[in-house]
Amino acid sequence: MAAQPKVVVIGAGIVGCALADELTSRGLQDVTVLDRGPLFATGGSSSHAPGLVFQTNPSKAMTEFAAYTVAKYRELTLDGRPCYLPVGGLEVATTPERVAELQRRAGFAASWGVRGRLLDPDECVALHPLLDRARVLAGFHTPDDGLTRAVHAGEAQARRATGRGARFLGGHTVTGITSVHGKVTGVVTDQGDFPADLVVSCAGFWGPGLGRMAGLTVPLLPLAHQYARTTPLAALAGVNSEAAEASRPILRHQDRDLYFREHVDRLGIGSYAHRPLPVDVEKLPDGTAMPSVLPFTEEDFAPAWQEARSLLPALGGARVEEGINGVFSFTPDGFPLLGEAPELRGFWVAEAVWVTHSAGVARAMAQWLVDGEPGADVHECELNRFDEVQLAPAYVRRRSCQNFVEVYDILHPLQPMEEPRPLRVSPFHARQRELGAVFLEAGGWERPHWYASNAALPQLARVPGRGEWASRYWSPIAGAEALAVREGVGLFDMTPLKRLEVSGPGALAFLQYLTSNQLERPVGSVVYTLLLDRSGGVRSDLTVARLAADLFQVGANGPVDLDWFRRHLPGDGSVQVRDITAGTCCVGVWGPLARELVQPLTETDFSHRGFGYFKARRAFVGEVPVTAMPLSYVGELGWELYTSADLGQRLWDTLWRAGRPLGVVAAGRSAFNSMRLEKGYRSWGTDLTAEHNPYEAGLGFAVRMEKGPFLGREALLGLDESRVARRLRPLLLDDPEAVVMGREPVRLDGEPVGYVTSAAYGYSIGASIAYAWLPAAAAVPGTRVEVEYFGDRLPARVAAEPLFDPDMTRIRS
Repeated sequence: MAAQPKVVVIGAGIVGCALADELTSRGLQDVTVLDRGPLFATGGSSSHAPGLVFQTNPSKAMTEFAAYTVAKYRELTLDGRPCYLPVGGLEVATTPERVAELQRRAGFAASWGVRGRLLDPDECVALHPLLDRARVLAGFHTPDDGLTRAVHAGEAQARRATGRGARFLGGHTVTGITSVHGKVTGVVTDQGDFPADLVVSCAGFWGPGLGRMAGLTVPLLPLAHQYARTTPLAALAGVNSEAAEASRPILRHQDRDLYFREHVDRLGIGSYAHRPLPVDVEKLPDGTAMPSVLPFTEEDFAPAWQEARSLLPALGGARVEEGINGVFSFTPDGFPLLGEAPELRGFWVAEAVWVTHSAGVARAMAQWLVDGEPGADVHECELNRFDEVQLAPAYVRRRSCQNFVEVYDILHPLQPMEEPRPLRVSPFHARQRELGAVFLEAGGWERPHWYASNAALPQLARVPGRGEWASRYWSPIAGAEALAVREGVGLFDMTPLKRLEVSGPGALAFLQYLTSNQLERPVGSVVYTLLLDRSGGVRSDLTVARLAADLFQVGANGPVDLDWFRRHLPGDGSVQVRDITAGTCCVGVWGPLARELVQPLTETDFSHRGFGYFKARRAFVGEVPVTAMPLSYVGELGWELYTSADLGQRLWDTLWRAGRPLGVVAAGRSAFNSMRLEKGYRSWGTDLTAEHNPYEAGLGFAVRMEKGPFLGREALLGLDESRVARRLRPLLLDDPEAVVMGREPVRLDGEPVGYVTSAAYGYSIGASIAYAWLPAAAAVPGTRVEVEYFGDRLPARVAAEPLFDPDMTRIRS
């Protein structure tokens, strides 16, 4: 029997305690939890957290983390006292815009399986009598949400872990992380050294400092958040006891960035309505029991207090008795940081995790450490999801501050961050601006979504309108661009997509093992393939072009794919992986006139017979050397043309000049998304994730079981598309003007059975499209369903795919 690993967890807040409990419940006994503070009120964020647990979130993963937290903590007690008070949650709307947002949130809850109900004003007041009935327009009630006594929940889990062999040591300040040959070996503290095979930093806002000890950048910003308690309220006299300190729902007044919870006969008020207050942890006072609690700045809280008294008239005779500026952790995109350091094996991070998600994150981390996989889709939370430019301290600071400001804002799915921009631009950016490009942003990249220069396209008259929400960050020009490309030719900027170069004598064997499709094909072949985990879940999808015997270009989905490749590199140096995105660029030239545009510019044969679909070839377009690949994510004839960044503008100009007599258009991401959905092309991270296998997702064609061993193969044995319980299928909405945005629940016979992934209007087919996950029995073409959208139920039917050009005649023309 192999020896158990020595595990050291840094941080005895609620996340560290939960992780120790989850690890020891899986049989690990040599678990040591260290904290600089006293146990178990260690002085970190958990020690002052108000303990709110709200499950509903636009992210399925975050909702599932919170749901597990509720399920676990409601069964947890400490010395006979419950650690969780299932008082429920109530979000109220005081504006019409928030009413619509609550309808949208009710949809998220239905999609992810959270119990919830929309309420009228009288029902809201019945649940929370302190409300001013005249201010409230509607509410959303989630009965299973509640309050966690964070310090008690941490101690209760620590006791269970201790009973299984773990030990908890307070008063140990970590001063160093030791390693040998890129592998962690231990933790150094002011009280002695602790050997370790695995180290997990659960230190919250102290995490960046610990990361630096391990040579890791932890993109996290500590920020102060205000929380106050009132003097006793007559309206709460006798309502609660010391043992059951709260009984009414947690109240959120997101229109004014406020939340409220009971503390026996007092009310606690949390506010995000103040300016961002970044905290330099190096300047926090030493020797205090609560270094995470800073002096209350009354001037910042004054507007919040006024708004609180307006919503809750019972506060009229009260005053703020005590308040804090409590330190919490924020990240550039609002998600936690989970995973293993890229360059120090065995050093793991679980940071920026709030009480709400603590147990769920701990379970995923424990499964990851013990079984090698988290057992959940964590791609939004993976530590290594950021490119290097996104780790700059100035970037982390500005984006994290903006996330604080927007905690309770009504955010559109396409709404980009405003600063710092522009950050990353393709070589075509100047030309795009000349054409009036409207840019949104993703991964730091400026991405054109449509071009004002196309406002005069005749196809504009054929583009239908849509509702107010779906019209945000959209223009009918995008529809005209899609139609113009289907009828002529367009240029798409594909530069932001991640490109990796894999080379060396072991490159083919390396890629063969990591991917599902057959890559042992002649030089010049391009293959669509999948990255799977050991459970057969789809970690990513790739295009792999074999440019030479030992040289491959891989089209990937982001930094997490690069990290995955690097983690699996053989130790003999036979394979090198290099990110070439920044030094290269790509133009997609697509449409029925694509060949008429490109062929006169090159001496290379671009005919279908001479240069077939899914091939790769080096050529010159004008004076520009390119790697050309006849691929099409929009379902049209054409090529992806790659060149070096220095020649990018020349390539664009060459194509643009040659295309003017053909009516070439520059087309943006909005048109692109519509066209890909008409063809049924999946978008990883949106349509599917690691929680789905290839057969469920309709990607069985990218799996070649007969090719030999590959990662995930054993999990797929015996599976095929006839043996799945759910499927990804297109829905066509009856109302052509009803365009949804994604994550809406799909109902069958009135009951939620699935959820929408991607959606867009299909301009070529004249219908509104929504791809959705459905039970296999309901995924039959012709099945009638409803998509719930802002409280309305939109009739739709399951359709066969692809919706456009099912015989692939256009691509292969």
